[in-house]
Amino acid sequence: MKPIITIDDFSKLDLRVGKVIKAEEKENSEKLLRLTVNFGEEGTRNILSGIKQWYMPEDLENKQFIFILNLQPRKMMGEDSEGMILAAEGEKPLPLKPSEDTKPGATIR
Repeated sequence: MKPIITIDDFSKLDLRVGKVIKAEEKENSEKLLRLTVNFGEEGTRNILSGIKQWYMPEDLENKQFIFILNLQPRKMMGEDSEGMILAAEGEKPLPLKPSEDTKPGATIR
């Protein structure tokens, strides 16, 4: 288990529902998919995720998942990734999703 955090630490995380409006393979990468994600009033962001070996772009498009938005952008293969999709560990990463559709940008608390 990781170290215990306070509720103040947890409240710093900006967890949101996002709808993947486009997913595509990142050029020259064996691991990365580029997700273009709609977060409603927060706008659209590009998020790179190392899940290419388990998922095809069409597996993710037009579906909602849970993301963290307030990570510092990370440059991956020359491109900024502006967040992270959350996934549970298993035989393959299992992206977390709401149990039913909700509006893009909905806050997770």
